[in-house]
Order: sequence, then structure tokens, then C-alpha cells
Amino acid sequence: MKWKSVPLARLAILLLGLVPFAAWYLVKPVRVLAPTALGLVCPTSEVCIDDVRQLDRARALYREAENFVSETIAVPGGTPRITFCSTASCADSFGLGARSAVTVGTFGTVIGPQAWRTYYVRHELIHYLQAERLGVLRLLFKPSWFVEGMAYGLSEDPREPLAEPFETYRREFRKWLEAVGKASLWERAADL
Repeated sequence: MKWKSVPLARLAILLLGLVPFAAWYLVKPVRVLAPTALGLVCPTSEVCIDDVRQLDRARALYREAENFVSETIAVPGGTPRITFCSTASCADSFGLGARSAVTVGTFGTVIGPQAWRTYYVRHELIHYLQAERLGVLRLLFKPSWFVEGMAYGLSEDPREPLAEPFETYRREFRKWLEAVGKASLWERAADL
């Protein structure tokens, strides 16, 4: 019987070694876990950047978003890490494509060159807070109108109207929030 378990153990070890390697190359947003491997610098645990000349601007955007989200929604329990890309090539290395920014659970966020605005950084920090409060896996099963609607609705995104379906998501979230009340937001969100 021992001879059967040896190949299974080798297969398990092989898979454990290949999965992270494959994820790095096939699921580019996972690269938020190690932005320095792509040549970016992380002068603090919160901010990574491709162009250190833009560091003060990135830090200011980070601080503003963190203060806004903490004061208007909830204080994050952890320390979100945001990678700021000032070039399209940096954004492409994280697989942003047509997206302006992406948050990967509580692992990190990438802000592309078009998203260096307060409401974009707030939006992504709200996604971080959702993952932290509701759980990364549970968040995958929440309705889009809640996930995106909350980020657009509470970030004070000034664009009116948003492209569809995001404007509808924002409207549905605002209607839901008005019905449940801000005080019970997280409790009621857990039930969605």
C-alpha cells in the first residue's frame, strides 16, 4: 500500500509548487502580494510605487482615502497596501487591462495611472473594507449591486451618471442603505 501513497505525495508537492508559480503568471492581480518583484519600491508598508518622484502624491491620496473611509464608513482593522502605478506598463504588469484599479481581497490594491483621484482610491479602500468585514470568499457571493454599488455610492464618486451597470448598482445600493440604515450596514450586508 505504501507505493500508492508516494506518487500522491509527489503530486501534492508538485501542485503546491506549481500553483503559486502559475498564479503569478496567469492571474496577474495576485502580483499585489510582491510588487517589489516587479521592480516597484515600497518605502512604507502601506504604499508601493513605480516612480518615487510621485511618492508624496501617492501618500497624500492614501491618507485622504484612509481618513475618509475611517470617518464615514468604518476604520479598517488592518493596514491596506496600495500600489500606485504612474505608467500603463506598470498597470499592465498587474493585469489591469481596461480597469482603472483593482483590489485583491485584503492582500492589496493596484491604482492605475488614470485612477490617481481621491474617489478612486476611496472606492478601492471600500472594497478592502468589504473583504475585511465580510470575508474574502463570502464577498465573492455578494450581489454586484452591493459590492460595486457600495464602493461607488460611498466614495462620493462625482461622475453622474456612471456607465451602466454601475449607475444602477449605485442607485440600488443607496436605496438599500436608506432602508437598512448606516448603523446596521455590516450586519445586514452579512445577510445578503
